[in-house]
Amino acid sequence: MTKAEIIANFDINGPAASDNIFGLPFDEEQAEVIILPVPWEVTVSYTAGTAGAPEAVKTASLQVDLYDPAIKDAWQMGIWMAPIDENLSQKSDEFRANAEAYLDAFVDGKPPLTSALPAINTACAEMVDWVKSQALHYINQGKIVALLGGDHSTPLGFLQALATKHSGFGILQIDAHADLRIAYEDFEYSHASIMYNALKIPQVEKLVQVGIRDYCQEEVDVMHAEGKRVKTFFDRDLKHAQFAGKTWQVQVEEIVAELPQNVFLSFDIDGLDPKLCPNTGTPVAGGFETEQVLFLVENVIASGRKLIGFDLNEVGPSDDEWDANVGARLLYRLCNLLGKSNGKI
Repeated sequence: MTKAEIIANFDINGPAASDNIFGLPFDEEQAEVIILPVPWEVTVSYTAGTAGAPEAVKTASLQVDLYDPAIKDAWQMGIWMAPIDENLSQKSDEFRANAEAYLDAFVDGKPPLTSALPAINTACAEMVDWVKSQALHYINQGKIVALLGGDHSTPLGFLQALATKHSGFGILQIDAHADLRIAYEDFEYSHASIMYNALKIPQVEKLVQVGIRDYCQEEVDVMHAEGKRVKTFFDRDLKHAQFAGKTWQVQVEEIVAELPQNVFLSFDIDGLDPKLCPNTGTPVAGGFETEQVLFLVENVIASGRKLIGFDLNEVGPSDDEWDANVGARLLYRLCNLLGKSNGKI
């Protein structure tokens, strides 16, 4: 059947009609947005589990209603999730075990197992290369790509791929953490170093961080050293301004004004209030409601800026599916906004 015929025969009000994400009836060729799952968490520094997020979010997505109040008939654009790479998942498990042994040495007061570091860093570098290759595979087909992690180290290769297609772009980071540590715990590709590594990409014109509330002196020093290239809206400052009467609308206008024309959204789900993501790797008190973040992204697009891709990371699977439920609904709305920004809806 043609895509038009598939749309005409699909019951938007019925139960999930396929095992594709959100139960949508589209395949790789018909979909405009491709979700790239990356089941990886080698360098997580607190609670593990995010490597299972792509599968958990996909399962939870089958319960998501497809009506989007912000974008009429958004589902017709077509979203398809690439298969989860089992080899990558197994490699994550293997090297996570090595990383845990390395980290346990610190806790036990033993000499660190520095002999394990080169292999761990090499495995993470290979993951970055894999993500870049996969992202370019779909981008070169004219698809729009969204990445579903995994921990927050996973989008580096995606950013490198976009850098081959855009002369310049900004990163809008929603996060509890600044992620500007330099090779945290000696892991070159630590999830706590993703934005430090992203700033090594010359095409990244600006990093705008929003909701940051857990960071160290080293990261503050990096912010200062980067000057105007990094603008951080700390959670504390945003909240205090709101307590004094400044509206979220005004704050959103200030955030959007800091962004260049092309924008990549990097969304660590721990940027939300932890009641919405209690099983994320490193939850921190404070943060946003889901509609606050979506309102911000909607205003980025309304300003005429272009969303060139996004990642959603650090969703922690749980027995009650709560975190995956929240992640799936955010993923759907963000995919729709990505399609709208690229003229696919």
